[in-house]
Amino acid sequence: MSGRLWAVVPAGGRGARMGSELPKQYLQLAGASILEHTLRRLLDEPRIAGIVVAMAAGDELGRAIVDPLAPRVQIAAGGAERCHSVLNGLEALPAADDDWALVHDAARPCLRPADLAKLIDQLQAHPIGGILGVPVRDTLKRCAATGEIEQTVDRASLWHALTPQMFRVGLLRGALREALAADRLVTDEAQAIELAGHTPVMVEGHSDNLKITRPEDLPLAAWYLQALASGQGTA
Repeated sequence: MSGRLWAVVPAGGRGARMGSELPKQYLQLAGASILEHTLRRLLDEPRIAGIVVAMAAGDELGRAIVDPLAPRVQIAAGGAERCHSVLNGLEALPAADDDWALVHDAARPCLRPADLAKLIDQLQAHPIGGILGVPVRDTLKRCAATGEIEQTVDRASLWHALTPQMFRVGLLRGALREALAADRLVTDEAQAIELAGHTPVMVEGHSDNLKITRPEDLPLAAWYLQALASGQGTA
């Protein structure tokens, strides 16, 4: 492929909706922390040259996970928001501008190897890059702040954005800098690329690539990991 491939994992969040004293990336899931599972998914892809995990200063739990994985996994400083952490991770990479960055949420431990490979395969010759996603299946409603339904939203062209999100290092770094300079706290990398005037590609993945956000997500993620381990979630 044109350019080396790197991964950035923003892992500085607290996960307040989990109702846990521990940040959610350190909660135990199927015998390991969520972050460990996530890093394994990325380390198992041989085309990834290295990984940078962006975490808060003084995060000893994170350092205890990452340090044994050096030199392939390194640490960068986390930021106030996800976009700051991702930018810090990009700055820490020993990467050229035309290398690729795969940004993956720390709390998405169930990424299918086949979906990761599909994303890389489909985008490696693309000038911009793109993201994994799944089509919206449920009926969507737009509601007022008071809870009344205002509109049923046409779902025909709507997708759930997942990660990894894969873009050229220089392009993504510049897009994030521009967004932050304009006080735009983008919620994913594709949004920064879009604001910079580019059109990312959507690559269809699977909905079992869930982001662990609430306590009820843990048993579901454990089931998905069991399916991955048995080979049922690899295709």
